[in-house]
Amino acid sequence: MQKNKSVWQKRSFYGALFGALVLASATAHADQFGLQIAGGVADHDVRKADVGVVWDPNWTWWEIGGFHFTVVGEAHVAYWDIRESQASHPGIWEFGFTPVFRFIKSSGWFRPYVEAGVGVRLLSDVRETETRTFSSSFQFADLVGVGAQFGAHQNYQAGFRFQHLSNGGIEHPNPGINFSQIYLQYNF
Repeated sequence: MQKNKSVWQKRSFYGALFGALVLASATAHADQFGLQIAGGVADHDVRKADVGVVWDPNWTWWEIGGFHFTVVGEAHVAYWDIRESQASHPGIWEFGFTPVFRFIKSSGWFRPYVEAGVGVRLLSDVRETETRTFSSSFQFADLVGVGAQFGAHQNYQAGFRFQHLSNGGIEHPNPGINFSQIYLQYNF
């Protein structure tokens, strides 16, 4: 039993070290990072506060009529405040990563965009209420939204997103949850 624990600890350490090295190499080549804060509401009287770190590698392709496609990576930590009287866990934590594809205006002080992405999330608990339970902590996070990047140095962003979380039918029950979110972002 002790040997298995030791092997697991070594693998965890090496996995964390590998992740840190990948992140460090990504930051060495990164063009821009941003800090994002968001607030949202969902069905079943759930409110969400979200903090994200955004990496923009400044990749652009398919220039079309003054707009182009790009992709950014977003890592999120969120807290769900469940306000139903029957709440089993009034607070659930959400952790995850999402690549977000954008179609954004290529130049100007104000650059509107549309966006979409699919990522993964882990929930700290699966039971929202006695009658509403997610079957697994692992969830997919789909999003679509609109927003704008603005400012003399494009340091600011604001947007609206619709986000759906569910396990994609991997396990049942799969009730899913839908959030409407507003976010603000500062790019360094």
